[in-house]
Amino acid sequence: MKKRYKLFLKLSLVLVYLVIGAGAIVRMTGSGMGCPDWPKCFGYVIPPTERSQLDWKPDHDYKRGQVIIKNESLRVAAADFKSSDAYSEANWQPYTQHDYANFNAMHTWIEFLNRLLGALAGLATLLLFVSALSRIKTDFIATLGAFFVVVGMGFQAWLGKTVVDSNLLPYKITIHMGMALLIVLLLVYLLSREKKNRALLKFSPLLKTLTFAAFVLSLIQIGMGTQVRQFVDEQMHTLDLNLPAQWLADAPLLFYIHRSFSLIVLLVHLYLGYLFYQNKYFPLAFKGILLFLSLEIFSGIAMYYFDFPFASQPLHLILASLLFGAQSYLLFTIRKPI
Repeated sequence: MKKRYKLFLKLSLVLVYLVIGAGAIVRMTGSGMGCPDWPKCFGYVIPPTERSQLDWKPDHDYKRGQVIIKNESLRVAAADFKSSDAYSEANWQPYTQHDYANFNAMHTWIEFLNRLLGALAGLATLLLFVSALSRIKTDFIATLGAFFVVVGMGFQAWLGKTVVDSNLLPYKITIHMGMALLIVLLLVYLLSREKKNRALLKFSPLLKTLTFAAFVLSLIQIGMGTQVRQFVDEQMHTLDLNLPAQWLADAPLLFYIHRSFSLIVLLVHLYLGYLFYQNKYFPLAFKGILLFLSLEIFSGIAMYYFDFPFASQPLHLILASLLFGAQSYLLFTIRKPI
């Protein structure tokens, strides 16, 4: 069971990162409302592929909760029924969460695959908790941590519903992303507790303190980045998805602080690397941090100076989440685990 626990722990972390990546692609392509209801997609377990599937049809069996588009609005079947030759409003209820009623097959399937990955990640974390139950007497923290991960995934699913119901309010998307990072933090903590090498515990208090400071600085940077991303999202909706050159035309002061703050984060990590070099040990996690941080800065430069090249936005977000995970792992491993 111990091997299964580690397997499900690693699988959960990989799948959560895939969900973060898929969510970033959803935002880049504007596919967040590809499935305007939740948890199904237009009332289907497997979403439609053509607009005609959402038209009302005579002599057709409809299931409760199934969705059609009528007069540019969503209608939901109130119960199971078979339609007659004429449309009857009595069989349908208006969808009250929002008034978005467009169908785009590409957006629908991008959002559907995002939800599918989320369901797989949820299943993996549930299996992680089941496998952790065998440790409840010998390693209660592992069991408790796995339980909180499952609860977090459930809460994250609910947040996903509120995002869709709000028709993609930017601040709710940001909260959704923050919850994903919290789940990553929990999984990384559990993973760090499986590390047997205690060599890092011999490092100086200065190095440990600076590692924590670097983590906090990066967290501040990510927080500012989410606010900048909210502004960009609003510009994308206000202007046009095809006009990226204008998205930062009236950028707020926070954007310029965020851009300059990246140099501070980089310098602190370079000094931290120097301290690791003095100790004659360069952790793999720190090598990953330097790689992710460098690529993160370059992707930010590309977005600003080259008008958001294709895939630069999701890449920037994914790199930030990978950086967060690597820093969390390093921080946990240089401090004595509980």
